[in-house]
Amino acid sequence: MEVLPKLYAILDSNAVERRGAALLDVAEGMIEGGARLLQLRHKGRYSRALYAKAQHLAKLCRDAGARFIVDDRVDIALLLGAGVHLGQDDLPPSDARRILGPRAMIGFSTHNADQLASGDSEPVDYLAIGPAFATQSKENPDPVVGLERIAELRKLTAKPLVAIGGITLDSAPLLLRAGVDSLAVIGALIPEACAKSSVRARVEEWVRGLDML
Repeated sequence: MEVLPKLYAILDSNAVERRGAALLDVAEGMIEGGARLLQLRHKGRYSRALYAKAQHLAKLCRDAGARFIVDDRVDIALLLGAGVHLGQDDLPPSDARRILGPRAMIGFSTHNADQLASGDSEPVDYLAIGPAFATQSKENPDPVVGLERIAELRKLTAKPLVAIGGITLDSAPLLLRAGVDSLAVIGALIPEACAKSSVRARVEEWVRGLDML
Protein backbone atom coordinates (compact mmCIF):
# COMPACT_ATOMS: atom_id res chain seq x y z
CA MET A 1 0.00 0.00 0.00
CA GLU A 2 1.21 3.48 -0.87
CA VAL A 3 2.72 5.46 2.02
CA LEU A 4 1.90 9.15 1.73
CA PRO A 5 3.99 11.97 3.19
CA LYS A 6 2.21 13.89 5.91
CA LEU A 7 2.24 17.04 3.79
CA TYR A 8 0.34 16.95 0.51
CA ALA A 9 1.16 20.29 -1.11
CA ILE A 10 -1.38 21.70 -3.56
CA LEU A 11 -0.21 24.26 -6.08
CA ASP A 12 -3.41 26.12 -6.93
CA SER A 13 -2.99 28.29 -10.01
CA ASN A 14 -5.78 30.67 -8.99
CA ALA A 15 -4.37 31.15 -5.48
CA VAL A 16 -0.92 31.82 -6.90
CA GLU A 17 -2.34 34.33 -9.39
CA ARG A 18 -4.20 36.16 -6.61
CA ARG A 19 -0.88 36.57 -4.80
CA GLY A 20 0.67 38.02 -7.95
CA ALA A 21 3.34 35.31 -8.00
CA ALA A 22 4.79 33.13 -10.75
CA LEU A 23 3.51 29.55 -10.77
CA LEU A 24 6.90 27.93 -11.30
CA ASP A 25 8.57 30.10 -8.65
CA VAL A 26 6.00 28.92 -6.12
CA ALA A 27 6.40 25.32 -7.30
CA GLU A 28 10.18 25.50 -6.93
CA GLY A 29 9.78 26.96 -3.46
CA MET A 30 7.49 24.10 -2.44
CA ILE A 31 9.83 21.44 -3.76
CA GLU A 32 12.95 23.07 -2.32
CA GLY A 33 11.10 23.35 1.01
CA GLY A 34 10.65 19.59 1.13
CA ALA A 35 7.27 18.87 -0.48
CA ARG A 36 7.38 15.31 -1.81
CA LEU A 37 3.80 15.07 -3.00
CA LEU A 38 2.66 17.98 -5.15
CA GLN A 39 -0.61 18.49 -6.96
CA LEU A 40 -1.18 21.03 -9.71
CA ARG A 41 -4.70 22.31 -9.27
CA HIS A 42 -6.07 24.34 -12.18
CA LYS A 43 -9.77 24.98 -12.62
CA GLY A 44 -10.15 26.03 -16.24
CA ARG A 45 -8.78 25.21 -19.65
CA TYR A 46 -5.18 24.24 -20.21
CA SER A 47 -3.56 26.77 -22.52
CA ARG A 48 -0.38 25.87 -24.36
CA ALA A 49 1.55 28.12 -21.96
CA LEU A 50 0.09 26.40 -18.90
CA TYR A 51 0.81 22.97 -20.36
CA ALA A 52 4.44 23.99 -20.90
CA LYS A 53 4.63 25.01 -17.23
CA ALA A 54 3.09 21.68 -16.23
CA GLN A 55 5.75 19.87 -18.27
CA HIS A 56 8.45 21.81 -16.46
CA LEU A 57 6.81 21.10 -13.12
CA ALA A 58 6.69 17.38 -13.89
CA LYS A 59 10.45 17.45 -14.53
CA LEU A 60 11.10 19.39 -11.32
CA CYS A 61 9.23 16.74 -9.36
CA ARG A 62 11.03 13.86 -11.07
CA ASP A 63 14.42 15.43 -10.41
CA ALA A 64 13.53 15.94 -6.72
CA GLY A 65 12.05 12.47 -6.27
CA ALA A 66 8.62 13.97 -5.59
CA ARG A 67 5.27 12.58 -6.69
CA PHE A 68 3.46 14.82 -9.18
CA ILE A 69 -0.34 14.80 -9.35
CA VAL A 70 -2.62 16.63 -11.79
CA ASP A 71 -6.07 17.62 -10.58
CA ASP A 72 -9.06 16.35 -12.62
CA ARG A 73 -7.33 15.89 -15.99
CA VAL A 74 -6.51 12.28 -16.82
CA ASP A 75 -5.36 13.28 -20.31
CA ILE A 76 -2.81 15.77 -18.98
CA ALA A 77 -1.63 13.28 -16.39
CA LEU A 78 -1.09 10.66 -19.10
CA LEU A 79 0.91 13.05 -21.25
CA LEU A 80 3.10 14.10 -18.31
CA GLY A 81 3.59 10.68 -16.77
CA ALA A 82 1.89 12.00 -13.64
CA GLY A 83 -0.77 10.79 -11.25
CA VAL A 84 -4.26 12.25 -11.12
CA HIS A 85 -6.66 13.38 -8.42
CA LEU A 86 -10.32 12.94 -9.33
CA GLY A 87 -13.45 14.57 -7.99
CA GLN A 88 -16.95 13.16 -7.79
CA ASP A 89 -17.87 14.65 -11.17
CA ASP A 90 -14.71 13.63 -13.02
CA LEU A 91 -13.89 10.49 -15.00
CA PRO A 92 -14.60 7.39 -12.86
CA PRO A 93 -11.47 6.07 -11.14
CA SER A 94 -11.83 2.67 -12.84
CA ASP A 95 -11.63 4.31 -16.28
CA ALA A 96 -8.73 6.51 -15.17
CA ARG A 97 -6.89 3.37 -14.04
CA ARG A 98 -7.42 1.72 -17.43
CA ILE A 99 -5.93 4.78 -19.13
CA LEU A 100 -3.04 5.49 -16.77
CA GLY A 101 -2.06 1.92 -15.94
CA PRO A 102 -1.29 0.17 -12.67
CA ARG A 103 1.66 2.31 -11.53
CA ALA A 104 0.12 5.79 -11.68
CA MET A 105 -1.05 7.31 -8.41
CA ILE A 106 -4.78 7.99 -8.42
CA GLY A 107 -6.64 9.82 -5.67
CA PHE A 108 -10.37 10.36 -5.25
CA SER A 109 -12.25 13.09 -3.39
CA THR A 110 -15.08 12.20 -1.03
CA HIS A 111 -17.25 14.35 1.21
CA ASN A 112 -19.47 12.00 3.21
CA ALA A 113 -19.86 8.42 4.40
CA ASP A 114 -21.57 7.11 1.27
CA GLN A 115 -18.92 8.54 -1.04
CA LEU A 116 -16.09 7.30 1.15
CA ALA A 117 -17.52 3.77 1.36
CA SER A 118 -18.04 3.72 -2.40
CA GLY A 119 -14.54 5.09 -3.00
CA ASP A 120 -13.05 2.30 -0.92
CA SER A 121 -13.94 -0.17 -3.67
CA GLU A 122 -12.38 1.92 -6.43
CA PRO A 123 -8.89 1.21 -7.86
CA VAL A 124 -7.34 4.27 -6.19
CA ASP A 125 -4.23 4.72 -4.09
CA TYR A 126 -5.77 7.12 -1.59
CA LEU A 127 -9.05 8.78 -0.69
CA ALA A 128 -9.50 12.41 0.30
CA ILE A 129 -12.10 13.63 2.77
CA GLY A 130 -13.22 17.19 3.24
CA PRO A 131 -13.61 19.95 3.74
CA ALA A 132 -12.23 19.26 7.18
CA PHE A 133 -12.83 22.88 8.15
CA ALA A 134 -14.25 25.97 6.48
CA THR A 135 -12.29 26.77 3.35
CA GLN A 136 -12.01 29.58 0.81
CA SER A 137 -10.35 27.49 -1.90
CA LYS A 138 -13.67 26.49 -3.48
CA GLU A 139 -16.48 28.71 -4.70
CA ASN A 140 -19.19 26.24 -3.63
CA PRO A 141 -17.66 23.96 -1.00
CA ASP A 142 -19.36 20.87 0.36
CA PRO A 143 -20.51 20.95 4.00
CA VAL A 144 -17.72 20.95 6.58
CA VAL A 145 -17.00 17.43 7.83
CA GLY A 146 -15.24 18.29 11.11
CA LEU A 147 -12.82 16.42 13.34
CA GLU A 148 -15.21 14.07 15.10
CA ARG A 149 -16.83 12.94 11.87
CA ILE A 150 -13.46 12.39 10.20
CA ALA A 151 -12.44 10.09 13.06
CA GLU A 152 -15.63 8.08 12.49
CA LEU A 153 -15.21 7.99 8.71
CA ARG A 154 -11.64 6.76 9.06
CA LYS A 155 -13.13 3.38 10.01
CA LEU A 156 -14.78 2.99 6.61
CA THR A 157 -11.57 2.44 4.66
CA ALA A 158 -8.11 0.97 5.07
CA LYS A 159 -6.82 3.06 2.18
CA PRO A 160 -4.59 6.06 2.94
CA LEU A 161 -6.81 9.00 3.88
CA VAL A 162 -6.04 12.62 3.04
CA ALA A 163 -7.79 15.48 4.83
CA ILE A 164 -8.34 18.72 2.92
CA GLY A 165 -9.97 22.05 3.62
CA GLY A 166 -8.96 24.91 5.90
CA ILE A 167 -6.05 23.06 7.50
CA THR A 168 -3.48 24.97 9.56
CA LEU A 169 -0.41 23.93 11.52
CA ASP A 170 -2.50 24.22 14.69
CA SER A 171 -5.17 21.83 13.42
CA ALA A 172 -2.71 19.42 11.77
CA PRO A 173 -1.99 17.31 14.89
CA LEU A 174 -5.71 17.02 15.62
CA LEU A 175 -6.37 15.59 12.17
CA LEU A 176 -3.47 13.16 12.38
CA ARG A 177 -4.75 11.94 15.74
CA ALA A 178 -8.17 11.49 14.12
CA GLY A 179 -6.54 8.94 11.84
CA VAL A 180 -5.76 10.69 8.55
CA ASP A 181 -2.45 9.87 6.88
CA SER A 182 -1.79 13.09 5.02
CA LEU A 183 -2.86 16.73 4.99
CA ALA A 184 -3.64 18.51 1.72
CA VAL A 185 -2.79 22.17 2.16
CA ILE A 186 -3.37 25.03 -0.27
CA GLY A 187 -3.62 28.57 1.09
CA ALA A 188 -1.53 28.04 4.22
CA LEU A 189 1.49 27.25 2.04
CA ILE A 190 1.26 30.51 0.08
CA PRO A 191 2.30 33.59 2.10
CA GLU A 192 0.87 37.03 1.39
CA ALA A 193 4.35 38.15 0.29
CA CYS A 194 4.64 35.30 -2.15
CA ALA A 195 8.02 34.53 -3.67
CA LYS A 196 10.09 31.38 -4.05
CA SER A 197 12.06 32.08 -0.87
CA SER A 198 9.00 32.79 1.28
CA VAL A 199 7.18 29.71 -0.02
CA ARG A 200 10.26 27.58 0.63
CA ALA A 201 10.43 28.87 4.20
CA ARG A 202 6.72 28.22 4.75
CA VAL A 203 6.90 24.66 3.43
CA GLU A 204 10.03 23.99 5.50
CA GLU A 205 8.07 25.12 8.56
CA TRP A 206 5.27 22.68 7.73
CA VAL A 207 7.62 19.78 7.05
CA ARG A 208 9.50 20.36 10.32
CA GLY A 209 6.28 20.67 12.27
CA LEU A 210 4.76 17.52 10.82
CA ASP A 211 7.94 15.53 11.25
CA MET A 212 7.64 16.16 14.98
CA LEU A 213 4.14 14.65 15.17
